[in-house]
Amino acid sequence: MRFTVTPSRVHDAIVTVPGDKSISHRALMLGSIAEGQTEVDGFLAGEDCLATLDAMRSLGVAIEQPEPARMSIAGVGLHGLHASESPLDLGNSGTAMRLMAGLLSGQNFDSKLIGDESLTGRPMGRIITPLTQMGARIESQSGNPPLTIRGRGSLKAIEYLLPMASAQVKSAILLAGLFADGQTRVSEPAVTRDHTERMLRSMGVKVESLDGTIQLAGGQRLHGRVLDVPADLSSASFVILAALLAENADIKIRNVGINPTRTGVLDILQSMGADLRLENLRSLGDEPVADIRVRSSGLSGGDVDPSLVSLAIDEFPVLFVAAAAARGKTTFSGIGELRVKESDRISAMAEGMRVLGIEVDETQDGATVHGGRFGGGTVQSHGDHRVAMSLALAGTIATDEVTVEDIDAVDTSFPGFCPLMTGIGVEIRTSKSK
Repeated sequence: MRFTVTPSRVHDAIVTVPGDKSISHRALMLGSIAEGQTEVDGFLAGEDCLATLDAMRSLGVAIEQPEPARMSIAGVGLHGLHASESPLDLGNSGTAMRLMAGLLSGQNFDSKLIGDESLTGRPMGRIITPLTQMGARIESQSGNPPLTIRGRGSLKAIEYLLPMASAQVKSAILLAGLFADGQTRVSEPAVTRDHTERMLRSMGVKVESLDGTIQLAGGQRLHGRVLDVPADLSSASFVILAALLAENADIKIRNVGINPTRTGVLDILQSMGADLRLENLRSLGDEPVADIRVRSSGLSGGDVDPSLVSLAIDEFPVLFVAAAAARGKTTFSGIGELRVKESDRISAMAEGMRVLGIEVDETQDGATVHGGRFGGGTVQSHGDHRVAMSLALAGTIATDEVTVEDIDAVDTSFPGFCPLMTGIGVEIRTSKSK
């Protein structure tokens, strides 16, 4: 499938985007190993999270889905999971595979984790190393999926310094730590999203965080509860981009999660001159939320603070497009992690924007984007949902039609992307690739 986008007139609107993907994954996993019922509202019914749902059901958890965004999970407790009769297919989701590896390392049965072609190419050594230190036995294809996890029944606690900031690796270790003897400690070189710690605490687990070190004791019981999932800031960032690029738009995005470990994209855009405001700040369960008000803005380039990278790691495709529309040049550094996402996002975005007439200089862990004017053309998403959506929005201000190929993965994180964008004035349509 492909997107075709023509120059558009984005207009004023009030919108809601789908639920947070990171929180939805964790709600399914933690609700499944809790004792008692967990009710989830706001669940993201995208392909990634539905793969996690299928995996937990295959492990013996009864989960009802009366509506796409609502879940009722009958938790089985820490040791109530059962071996799946078939491999657990996690589709395109690196989050699911890394967190599931931690969850399953302490079970007393074997599991096999598989995924699609994209996921099979993503490195898993960063979780295999610490989990193996805890006593897990994990077989892989030279550090890549599929992963076969040989059940041990118990693990040993470790103290682990993350080589690079990664919420997925941190979470995998913490989940394994629930099944370990002793205190598991993880130290991170930069702040990463803390949804796992927040949700564990809300379910009765004592998790301590101090000066970049997170620790928990093994054997703690989780208790089922009501979990409300806020709208996904990563998805909201595409609406924010559409409004910023427009000539005269004023858009409000309701009920968006603004966890401080996730708001780097807002900080970076504001530093570039974006007219962004947070309204109606409140809490939804254990997560802070707000309505985000964004108005069309002239942006200016500059050097992006590397300390914000871990707080905006998923939003850099959006930031590349914003930088291309800005005056001057914008330099990103310390973003080497993007090279091992669903695609090499530095390379994919640079390639796509060059096709559209934007000058981009790449380094191994960064890029400099020179502001300019988007032209038309056909670009490749490389099967990456965030690259596809970001390049599509570049088409709203291009001089001619922009076609984005290989967009099927968009439904992994943002089901309903096209109808929502059409509703705010984006001239976008989908069709089969030739």
